[in-house]
Amino acid sequence: MKLEEFIKLTEEHPVIELSAFFGDDKGIRVQVSQWVKTGKLIMLKRGYYILGDRYRKINPYELHIASVLKRPSYVSLEKALEFYGLIPEMVVPYTSVTTKRQNEYRNEIGIFEYRHIKKELFWGYSALTKEKQTCYIASPEKAILDFFYLQKNDISDDFIEEMRFQNTDRLDVRKFKKFADKFETKRLAKASERMIRYIEAQEENTL
Repeated sequence: MKLEEFIKLTEEHPVIELSAFFGDDKGIRVQVSQWVKTGKLIMLKRGYYILGDRYRKINPYELHIASVLKRPSYVSLEKALEFYGLIPEMVVPYTSVTTKRQNEYRNEIGIFEYRHIKKELFWGYSALTKEKQTCYIASPEKAILDFFYLQKNDISDDFIEEMRFQNTDRLDVRKFKKFADKFETKRLAKASERMIRYIEAQEENTL
């Protein structure tokens, strides 16, 4: 297959999943490998590619890439906190949770990290579409709870202060408490209580 044919076939797709287009065709994989070496394609992970800059019709949305590279998954943890403006720092990795094995992919677009969470806790997210590219992202409340849940240490008042949470008026305290209860762990219940106290203190400081 010529590159022009490949581009015409795939250019409407920001992320190209080879198996979806070509099944187990080994021949196309050899060509793709050569196109990657010459910069015509960029490999995100084995079997997943985007067109090189000069051939690209659609700029891929990073959160869409995060949702595609590992399924099922949704963006959560630090990247979701940044997305919602709940922390002041810019987060480099695109952090997600998945029911599958945790791992990390590094490519020219960025670093995509996946943390394992059990199936019973895989909820609290919704679809978001940007430029016709869909991604899945946790609600603000679930992103915080996922983050707390996957921390190795207890979530102390000092830990919450060090996170420098901001814009906490965007959080629904009732939903936060309801979500925390669904985790059914004493550790998350205590963390939830401390976070709610922090939110209330933030509200008082703005009065």
